[in-house]
Amino acid sequence: MKKQFHLTQDGIDELKTELDGLVSRRAEVADAIKTAREQGDLSENAEYHAAKDEQQNLENRVAEIEYILANVEVIAKPKVGDAVQLGSSVELKGEGGRSKKFQVVGTVEADPLEGKISDESPIGKALMGKKLGEEVEIVTPAETAIYKVASIS
Repeated sequence: MKKQFHLTQDGIDELKTELDGLVSRRAEVADAIKTAREQGDLSENAEYHAAKDEQQNLENRVAEIEYILANVEVIAKPKVGDAVQLGSSVELKGEGGRSKKFQVVGTVEADPLEGKISDESPIGKALMGKKLGEEVEIVTPAETAIYKVASIS
Protein backbone atom coordinates (compact mmCIF):
# COMPACT_ATOMS: atom_id res chain seq x y z
CA MET A 1 0.00 0.00 0.00
CA LYS A 2 1.41 3.38 -0.99
CA LYS A 3 1.69 6.10 1.61
CA GLN A 4 0.03 9.43 0.84
CA PHE A 5 2.11 12.47 1.72
CA HIS A 6 0.32 15.70 2.62
CA LEU A 7 2.17 18.87 1.58
CA THR A 8 1.33 22.49 1.01
CA GLN A 9 2.09 23.89 -2.43
CA ASP A 10 5.10 25.68 -0.90
CA GLY A 11 6.38 22.34 0.41
CA ILE A 12 5.99 20.75 -3.02
CA ASP A 13 7.86 23.66 -4.62
CA GLU A 14 10.71 23.33 -2.09
CA LEU A 15 11.04 19.60 -2.82
CA LYS A 16 11.08 20.22 -6.57
CA THR A 17 13.83 22.84 -6.12
CA GLU A 18 15.85 20.43 -3.98
CA LEU A 19 15.36 17.67 -6.57
CA ASP A 20 16.57 19.94 -9.39
CA GLY A 21 19.68 20.79 -7.36
CA LEU A 22 20.42 17.13 -6.63
CA VAL A 23 19.95 16.08 -10.25
CA SER A 24 22.31 18.84 -11.40
CA ARG A 25 24.97 17.56 -8.92
CA ARG A 26 24.99 14.09 -10.49
CA ALA A 27 27.57 15.07 -13.12
CA GLU A 28 29.81 16.69 -10.49
CA VAL A 29 29.75 13.53 -8.34
CA ALA A 30 30.37 11.32 -11.39
CA ASP A 31 33.44 13.45 -12.23
CA ALA A 32 34.71 13.08 -8.66
CA ILE A 33 34.38 9.28 -8.94
CA LYS A 34 36.16 9.27 -12.30
CA THR A 35 39.02 11.41 -10.96
CA ALA A 36 39.41 9.23 -7.86
CA ARG A 37 39.30 6.03 -9.94
CA GLU A 38 42.19 7.31 -12.06
CA GLN A 39 44.39 7.45 -8.96
CA GLY A 40 44.90 3.69 -8.95
CA ASP A 41 44.16 0.97 -6.40
CA LEU A 42 40.49 1.33 -5.45
CA SER A 43 40.68 -0.83 -2.32
CA GLU A 44 42.74 1.80 -0.47
CA ASN A 45 41.45 4.91 -2.23
CA ALA A 46 39.57 7.00 0.37
CA GLU A 47 38.57 9.66 -2.18
CA TYR A 48 36.95 7.02 -4.38
CA HIS A 49 34.99 5.53 -1.47
CA ALA A 50 33.90 8.97 -0.27
CA ALA A 51 32.72 9.90 -3.76
CA LYS A 52 30.83 6.60 -4.08
CA ASP A 53 29.19 7.21 -0.69
CA GLU A 54 28.20 10.71 -1.77
CA GLN A 55 26.74 9.31 -4.99
CA GLN A 56 24.72 6.73 -3.03
CA ASN A 57 23.38 9.38 -0.62
CA LEU A 58 22.48 11.65 -3.53
CA GLU A 59 20.66 8.87 -5.40
CA ASN A 60 18.81 7.80 -2.23
CA ARG A 61 17.56 11.35 -1.64
CA VAL A 62 16.55 11.72 -5.32
CA ALA A 63 14.56 8.48 -5.10
CA GLU A 64 12.95 9.58 -1.82
CA ILE A 65 11.86 12.96 -3.22
CA GLU A 66 10.56 11.37 -6.44
CA TYR A 67 8.53 8.88 -4.37
CA ILE A 68 7.09 11.67 -2.22
CA LEU A 69 6.17 13.77 -5.26
CA ALA A 70 4.57 10.77 -6.97
CA ASN A 71 2.37 10.16 -3.91
CA VAL A 72 1.62 13.70 -2.81
CA GLU A 73 -1.74 15.15 -1.94
CA VAL A 74 -1.83 18.95 -1.91
CA ILE A 75 -3.16 20.44 1.30
CA ALA A 76 -5.96 22.75 0.24
CA LYS A 77 -6.17 26.18 1.83
CA PRO A 78 -8.58 25.76 4.73
CA LYS A 79 -11.61 28.00 5.07
CA VAL A 80 -10.97 30.87 7.46
CA GLY A 81 -12.55 30.42 10.87
CA ASP A 82 -13.34 26.71 10.56
CA ALA A 83 -11.82 24.14 12.86
CA VAL A 84 -8.06 23.58 12.75
CA GLN A 85 -7.08 21.21 9.96
CA LEU A 86 -4.10 20.42 7.74
CA GLY A 87 -2.78 23.67 6.32
CA SER A 88 -4.30 25.87 9.03
CA SER A 89 -2.26 28.62 10.61
CA VAL A 90 -3.18 28.93 14.27
CA GLU A 91 -2.45 31.63 16.81
CA LEU A 92 -2.71 30.60 20.45
CA LYS A 93 -2.94 32.97 23.42
CA GLY A 94 -1.81 31.85 26.84
CA GLU A 95 -1.54 33.19 30.35
CA GLY A 96 0.18 36.52 30.71
CA GLY A 97 -0.38 37.40 27.05
CA ARG A 98 1.99 34.72 25.78
CA SER A 99 1.26 33.82 22.19
CA LYS A 100 2.39 31.07 19.87
CA LYS A 101 1.83 30.64 16.15
CA PHE A 102 1.85 27.34 14.30
CA GLN A 103 1.02 26.03 10.86
CA VAL A 104 -0.24 22.45 10.81
CA VAL A 105 1.43 20.54 7.95
CA GLY A 106 2.21 16.95 6.97
CA THR A 107 5.19 15.08 8.42
CA VAL A 108 7.47 15.66 5.41
CA GLU A 109 7.14 19.43 5.64
CA ALA A 110 7.28 19.78 9.45
CA ASP A 111 9.92 22.17 10.82
CA PRO A 112 9.19 23.14 14.42
CA LEU A 113 11.86 25.87 14.42
CA GLU A 114 9.85 27.64 11.70
CA GLY A 115 6.52 27.02 13.44
CA LYS A 116 5.49 24.25 11.02
CA ILE A 117 4.25 21.32 13.08
CA SER A 118 3.16 17.92 11.90
CA ASP A 119 -0.45 16.87 12.26
CA GLU A 120 0.96 13.66 13.79
CA SER A 121 3.02 15.45 16.48
CA PRO A 122 1.60 15.79 20.01
CA ILE A 123 0.98 19.53 19.51
CA GLY A 124 -0.54 18.94 16.06
CA LYS A 125 -2.84 16.24 17.42
CA ALA A 126 -3.92 18.55 20.25
CA LEU A 127 -4.76 21.34 17.76
CA MET A 128 -6.58 19.31 15.11
CA GLY A 129 -10.33 19.96 15.16
CA LYS A 130 -10.17 22.82 17.67
CA LYS A 131 -12.37 25.82 16.94
CA LEU A 132 -11.90 29.53 17.57
CA GLY A 133 -12.02 30.30 21.30
CA GLU A 134 -11.52 26.70 22.43
CA GLU A 135 -8.85 25.81 24.93
CA VAL A 136 -6.04 23.44 24.04
CA GLU A 137 -3.50 21.83 26.33
CA ILE A 138 0.01 21.93 24.87
CA VAL A 139 2.39 19.41 26.42
CA THR A 140 6.11 19.81 25.70
CA PRO A 141 9.14 18.45 27.53
CA ALA A 142 9.66 21.90 29.05
CA GLU A 143 6.08 22.60 30.15
CA THR A 144 2.40 21.86 30.02
CA ALA A 145 0.31 24.92 29.29
CA ILE A 146 -3.27 25.81 28.44
CA TYR A 147 -3.81 28.11 25.47
CA LYS A 148 -6.89 29.54 23.82
CA VAL A 149 -7.26 29.42 20.03
CA ALA A 150 -7.14 33.13 19.12
CA SER A 151 -7.23 32.85 15.33
CA ILE A 152 -7.36 30.27 12.57
CA SER A 153 -6.40 31.10 9.01
